[in-house]
Amino acid sequence: MKRIPGILLAFVIAARSAAGLAEAPGTGVPSILVTRQLAEARHLSTGDVVRLSNDPSGKDPRTFRIAGVYEPVPDPMRLTAKRWEARMHLGDLLGMTADPADPAAAEEVSAIHLASRNRTDLPRLQRAIAARAPGVLVAASDLPEGADPFRVLERFHVAISIVAVFGSTAFLLALMVIRAEERREVAGILRLVGFPRGKILRQVLVEGIAVAGAGAVFGVVLAMATQGIVNAFFQWHYDTALVFVRVTPGLAVQCVLVAVPLGAVAGFVASWSLLRREVVDLLRR
Repeated sequence: MKRIPGILLAFVIAARSAAGLAEAPGTGVPSILVTRQLAEARHLSTGDVVRLSNDPSGKDPRTFRIAGVYEPVPDPMRLTAKRWEARMHLGDLLGMTADPADPAAAEEVSAIHLASRNRTDLPRLQRAIAARAPGVLVAASDLPEGADPFRVLERFHVAISIVAVFGSTAFLLALMVIRAEERREVAGILRLVGFPRGKILRQVLVEGIAVAGAGAVFGVVLAMATQGIVNAFFQWHYDTALVFVRVTPGLAVQCVLVAVPLGAVAGFVASWSLLRREVVDLLRR
């Protein structure tokens, strides 16, 4: 069985050539569209003739001709689902799903989706529909604030990024302290020959900004170079056109603006703890 939007249909593949059921256009064979995933899984192509049934056993199938293959809209909520779907004309769908014992079944709908240009028009729209069609329930289909799973996922990513930034800053500070201790004698000699603390500190700040900037640029370049590989692998793995990684110019600038000040602060803290000592302590072995 293959899942089609709104209904479970059993595929009964018919002749895959121009013979048999392959009638010319205008002979009464309705057309459908199938997803790329379904076409690849069942080896279908444009012009093939298939038979569909809404009965799992394939009872009373209807004949359709594949008019084209389309790529379904990527949906993160259906990432692991097989997009074996087909699109057909509304009349054909009603003809397959309507109850033959109910003459009005083909004229009934359970829901209608309306798009409003202005969200503030919703109360007025509700009153207008309720006045003309009593008993019809009108409600907004979007999720309330805080219930959108993508908003929750975005906040989770923000929290993870904050923890990662603080953790990496602590790690960078530890490295800068170790590096400053290794240059303790150099700082002592500079102090001994007359270099003031402020000048040495400015030199350390410039060096820290340069190192942090180079590291941030390297990280951005690496991310931009590997995003295609990451997208290609996961798109192949999940058989979807969904983009998993996208490094935008705004994101790259944001990364640099965050990394450079943190690197400068880490260098300043590590060097200040060293330069505040007396010259004798710096030169002591």
